[in-house]
Amino acid sequence: MGKPDSGALSGVGISPDTRLGFVRWGICAMLFAATTINYMDRQVLALLKPTLMHSAAQGGIGLTEDSFGTIVACFTFFYALGQLGAGRFVDKVGTRIGYMAIMAVWSLSAMSHALVNSVLELGFARSFLGLGESGNFPAANKTNAEWFPQKERSFSFGIFNCGANVGVILATLLVPLAVHYFGWHSAFLITGFFSASWILLWFLKYHKPAEHPTLKVAELSYINQDPPEKPGPSMPWIKLFGYRQTWAYAIPKFLTDPIWWFYLYWLPGYFSTQFNLSLVGLGLPILIVYNSSAIGSIYGGYLPASFIRIGFSATRARVAAMLLCACLVVPVFLINYLHADNFGKWAAIGLLSLAAAAHQGWSANLFTTASDMFPRSAVGSATGIGTMTGAIGGVLIAKLAGHILQLSGSYSLLFIIAASVYLLSLLINVLLAPGLKRVDLTA
Repeated sequence: MGKPDSGALSGVGISPDTRLGFVRWGICAMLFAATTINYMDRQVLALLKPTLMHSAAQGGIGLTEDSFGTIVACFTFFYALGQLGAGRFVDKVGTRIGYMAIMAVWSLSAMSHALVNSVLELGFARSFLGLGESGNFPAANKTNAEWFPQKERSFSFGIFNCGANVGVILATLLVPLAVHYFGWHSAFLITGFFSASWILLWFLKYHKPAEHPTLKVAELSYINQDPPEKPGPSMPWIKLFGYRQTWAYAIPKFLTDPIWWFYLYWLPGYFSTQFNLSLVGLGLPILIVYNSSAIGSIYGGYLPASFIRIGFSATRARVAAMLLCACLVVPVFLINYLHADNFGKWAAIGLLSLAAAAHQGWSANLFTTASDMFPRSAVGSATGIGTMTGAIGGVLIAKLAGHILQLSGSYSLLFIIAASVYLLSLLINVLLAPGLKRVDLTA
């Protein structure tokens, strides 16, 4: 690496992070692409649900609301199971090799869905997909901690987490075309090309900051501006459960992650049943909701920087951003009072757009509390624990949603839960880890 060009950095208002930030934001772009592919894989099933509910004679597999809930629960259970191993795996082998291996497993699992012809086969394929996809966020969060200083992490997380929304949007656009021209089996193959391309790009372009061939000294110094950490010991993930900070992160994940799972898997069905929309007709509502959530992801991640500029400390800014997002979710319960007419449809789109955007802003900040509270040597494992508990909550809400809808067809209780859990989660976080106190694993 060459020495920084001090003259190039001396212009008025030009900071090293502005002029030399292209490398770390390129890494962020690759995390964004991986998360986009991840959520394309997930959304395909939700979009195909009405088609798969037809009988075999009509081209489906006889899926029901209850069996759909069971399949989502299977995916989520194995997603939870894989979290601990995935986080530990990435901490051990590093993000370069670990992320490629994770992407390869989940991509092959996703494409295997094209071979299924029954509910049982779909359940098996979905379970393996959950196991493979479990590694995305532990790997991405660890990469984020390696490449960004603390003050930028929630913003960078908000950007690559926006890939979740873009993945849903791309699936919404591509799946109807695939089904129309090639049948529903082909829809599960649409991510194969993207996955293979990403693995090659990551292999060619990704290195740790200190080993990156094109990273300037000024940007490396900017990335490493936080106080140096004590060398992190290799700690079995089970010991992390003994820290209050682990639970301050994991319990809010358990309570709020399932709401995103609910939106992801049941919003197409909600709009289809409540407003009698076809697969093509679902496109506009889903696009609006997830475009809004993309804005929430980016701006929610940027919120702490806004609070810091008006005098908040970094930790108070993080908590303030989470509080604002938690409050913005609350109005979603009003969806229970809407009628199944055109006004009701657009009001539902508006409420769900606000709730989904607020959830993504919340998520960007909650995820970043793991790297706020834990040293880099344990971020992958801590993230894995939190994402595991979130997935366990996802298993529970999948079974609850499938059972409720099979019996009554009513979404009322589900939207009441969605409106209430964020403020409760924030209270738990603040009580267990006041000030987001950092863990000292060497103590």
